[in-house]
This record gives sequence, C-alpha cells and structure tokens, in this order.
Amino acid sequence: MDRERVVELFMRPPTAELLTPGRLREYLETGVRLRHYIGYEISGYMHLGTGVVPIHKVVDLQMAGVETTIFLADYHSWVNKKLGGDLDVIKRVAAGYYMDVFKRMIEALGGDPGKTRFILASDFYEELGRDYFENFLKVSLNVTLSRVRRSISILGRRMGESVTFGQLVYVPMQVADIFSLGVNVAHGGMDQRKAHVIAIDLGEEFGYKPLALHHSLVLGVGIGEKEAEALRRARMSGDRDAFVDTVLGMKMSKSLPETAIFLHDDEETVIRKVRKAYCPRDDVDINPVFSMLEGVVYPYLLRMGEDIRIVNEKTGEELVYSDVESIKRDYLDGRIHPLDLKMAVARYIWRMISPVSKYLNEGPGRRYMEEMAGLGITR
Repeated sequence: MDRERVVELFMRPPTAELLTPGRLREYLETGVRLRHYIGYEISGYMHLGTGVVPIHKVVDLQMAGVETTIFLADYHSWVNKKLGGDLDVIKRVAAGYYMDVFKRMIEALGGDPGKTRFILASDFYEELGRDYFENFLKVSLNVTLSRVRRSISILGRRMGESVTFGQLVYVPMQVADIFSLGVNVAHGGMDQRKAHVIAIDLGEEFGYKPLALHHSLVLGVGIGEKEAEALRRARMSGDRDAFVDTVLGMKMSKSLPETAIFLHDDEETVIRKVRKAYCPRDDVDINPVFSMLEGVVYPYLLRMGEDIRIVNEKTGEELVYSDVESIKRDYLDGRIHPLDLKMAVARYIWRMISPVSKYLNEGPGRRYMEEMAGLGITR
C-alpha cells in the first residue's frame, strides 16, 4: 500500500494524536512490520466510547495492513478493582462477552474480526513467565514513583484520588505489556497518553521506540452547562493534565448509565439519550452531540465513502456534508437546528450498533446479558 495512504489511515478521525508521524514514515520507509495493540479493562457493559471509537482505529489499521491485537487486561482490571475485584468474574466476562462483542463490532464497522488477535493477559503472562517479570522490573527500575503517580489517569482516576500500591503497579505493567507483546503501535484514548510516553522514553532500554496512537474521548450525553464550563476553563488553562483529568469526569461512562449509549441499547433508547444530550447553540467543541458526530459517526461514514445527511424535521429539507467542519459552521450560523443534528447522529449511531444490539437482545448474545445479570453486573 502507498505510504501516504497508510499515514492517512493512521491520522484520520477519530485519531486525536500520533506520536509521531515522522517515526511512522521512518518505519514505513525502512520496511518495519507494524504491530498494534490496544488494551482493555474488563469493567462491565460496553458503550460507544469503549466499543466503537477505538474499534474505528482497529479497522483503519487493518486496512493499512497493520497486525492488530486486542489485549483483554484481566489482571489489570483486578488490580483496578473492576467488577468487584473478583478475578474469576473478570476472566469469564473477558473471554465471553468482551471477546465476542468486539468481534461483532469490528465486523459491523467494516472490518474483519479474523484479522485481529485477541489475547487474555493472564494467559499471556503464564506463557511468557520470567521474561514478562523481567520486563516489568526493567520498566519499574527506570521510572520514578512521582511519574507513576502522575500517570494514574490510565486507570480512569484523577490525580487527587487515593489509590493502593497495587494500583500504582498498573502503570509499569502496562508499559511492560507493550514491549513483552513486541508491538510498535501502542493505541488507546488520550487518557492513556502518559503511559505510552513512558514507553517511548524507555525505548532505548528495549531496543525500539513504539508509536503512540491516541483516539478522542467521547463526552457523556449527561453533562450540562456547569460541567461544560469547567471543561472550558480547564482547556483555557493550557494545563494538559488538568484538562485530561476534567475530561475523565465527563466522558461517557458505564458507571453513569444515562450518560452513555451502550452497544445493547435499542433504537428507542439511543434516540432518547441523544435527544436529551446537552447541545449548546454557541459551542461545537464542548458539545456531546458534536463529540459523537466527530468520534463515532464521521469515521464510519468516511470509511463507507458516504456524506453526512441532516434532515430538517419540520420542512424535510436535507442538508448534505462531506466534512464535520462545514456542519460546525452551519450550526453556529443557525442553519442547523440542534434537534435535527441530534436525530441525524442518533440514526447513524443506531445504524452502526444495531447488529450488535440485536445480537445481544434478540439473538444468541442474550446468554451474555443473562450471565452478566446473574453475576450482579447491572445495565
């Protein structure tokens, strides 16, 4: 494949950042085989932020000829006290619901689940044994405690929160995963940036510097003006850490079900949640509906080669756009009503997740929903 086409697939939405495009071009020019991974905590039902936005990049990388891997981080989830800190439950959910739903979501977004490798962390550590432990120690010996503490956003936690020593171990575990897997494309949300930068900085210890690919985080549909104003202030401060910490409290989250659109939600629920989302007329940046348009909807339509269509619900007039920036301009000019934008976004979201939602609610996937309910995991 043409090198610039590969770079384009890396950089297009929902990519927020690539560290660095220059290193990617260097790898391409020298024929380095690109091997990707994204790690997932096992923490309950998947929503757009976990099951769609990152999978857009997995599918893009498949198209670019990159070897893709989804790392089901059961031990990390245990350390971070997910699903009640019950390792047996975490493993069951990882090997069942998570693996199957990811495969079906890859297919729904135009990819090939057979081209992505799935690895359960506990199995991988058992296979690698001492080699992994040595990598973990090598990372630990080359990173300070203060830097580890500054990196706890990878646990979905903020700087001021109290954490156990075991949770601090999470950071060097994740960095050791990258080198133990032998991957050179570390992928995650912007909240994973600090751990990935540690991996880049320690590259000389392991013989190569990985790329770090970060996708955007989707704002929860439940935020309001108060939360949006806090996010604006954090952005204006220029303090990246403060901004990421603020976003962590406002991103789509399973722990606040009404802020999240889940992959098992039916069409009526999707429309209801999007319709009630905060969508100010004068802000297209801190706006959950535009966040979903940019991070969830547009990458799909871009891959399908389709325009974005927004229908005026009153007049029936259809507006057609090839990019999000044009929609932003028309929205700020008052040409697009918030409700029309919401309905377009809701319909596209349903189109993407409907195969998975129907599988989980009406098909064989119901067994996962029943099993998780039996384990006390609520929707």
